[in-house]
Amino acid sequence: MTSPALQQPQWPDRDRLEAVVRGLESLPPLVLAAECDQLKERLAAVARGEAFLLQGGDCAETFAGTGADSIGGKFRTLLQMAVVLTYAGSVPVVKVGRMAGQFGKPRSAATEVRDGVELPVYRGDAVNGIEFSVAARTPDPGRLLTAYHCSSATLNLCRSLAGGGFADLRRVHAWNQDFVTGSPAGQRYEQLADEIDRAIAFMHACGADPREFRAVEFYSSHEALLLDYERALTRTDVRSGRAYDLSAHLLWIGERTRALGGAHVDFARQIRNPVAVKIGPEATAQDVLELIEALDPEHEPGRLTLITRMGAGRIRQALPPLVEKVAASGALVVWVCDPMHGNTVEAASGQKTRYFDDVLDEVAGFFEVHRALGTHPGGIHIEFTGDDVTECIGGGDHIAESDLTYRYETACDPRLNRGQSLDLAFRVAELYRRHAVSGPHPARR
Repeated sequence: MTSPALQQPQWPDRDRLEAVVRGLESLPPLVLAAECDQLKERLAAVARGEAFLLQGGDCAETFAGTGADSIGGKFRTLLQMAVVLTYAGSVPVVKVGRMAGQFGKPRSAATEVRDGVELPVYRGDAVNGIEFSVAARTPDPGRLLTAYHCSSATLNLCRSLAGGGFADLRRVHAWNQDFVTGSPAGQRYEQLADEIDRAIAFMHACGADPREFRAVEFYSSHEALLLDYERALTRTDVRSGRAYDLSAHLLWIGERTRALGGAHVDFARQIRNPVAVKIGPEATAQDVLELIEALDPEHEPGRLTLITRMGAGRIRQALPPLVEKVAASGALVVWVCDPMHGNTVEAASGQKTRYFDDVLDEVAGFFEVHRALGTHPGGIHIEFTGDDVTECIGGGDHIAESDLTYRYETACDPRLNRGQSLDLAFRVAELYRRHAVSGPHPARR
């Protein structure tokens, strides 16, 4: 019996789809199975409380956004956030981009109506175009091939940036110092920035110059939504004889497609990549335990990440019973907070937005729950861009609702801009330090 596959496009030309899938099957993988295994080892350290996961990037990548400036801006912002978190937490930060494959989006409705005209909803550039016309909104399988090539270009540039001097610790720290100097909120972070500066100066004076100062590990991730694409890029590893989805290092299943009897969970249980699942406020402890049994029956550290997306007003009540039951089960999962999706509201203009204070409050609630239970707050998963957009309200630059019209550029959901992202990183650093100082809960020592 075939599992139901939700959120899939209604491709009008099945023959064209089959031809595209055959083409994808003949193309080289985008990542290597050994890299996926390496990421699983890094995530195992996160699960044990020895590292922290920073995952972020665009809500929905676009083909037009596959340019050097756009990719470089997101990569730079991710590095800047990671430096702050690494120093404050005194643990390695695993850097995973929501990049090089995030071209599909689940939607709450199949169609949308404008001025009496009903057309298919925009499902991401891998499926159709954002322009509201019959031609643009008709799903086109050929876009899957374009998504592959844009993902390849993004990965190639990110790999070059990761190892080619762009990621040098001293350079990244200098960018952060510029932020502290130029941001209205900068004085709040001046002490931490000065501490990092002194630490780097001390190591330089001692002659320390390890490779880790000059290069970083970078991994890619996206939602495993479009199953025709994901299956076409699944390969059998010659080392182990096991299947890997080599479209990305880490794949996640969304809140809308995580049903146990669904095709997305069935697909994820067959691949050996590290996988993640989005967990909303309505999920029960039994739901989560059943997902663990389906996706990580051997309780393999690093295999499964649970990304909670509860909303600032609900996380402190909804999260504790899930964490308690999972801890009691013996499963060693990575707990990650997505403070974006549960805090989306509609502005008076009709545009979707998020309040920075709500994003921060959900992260704070996430840390509070784990501190109370003696478990590890493993990371954050955010939607951001390296550009100075005005899509989320608040933050150090005090973006107001009236500012949304200036640079509202997202293809789907509102993203934090570079300043707001760095503001969040410094705030999370403070929370992590407090969590580390408080130590484990007495019952879990």
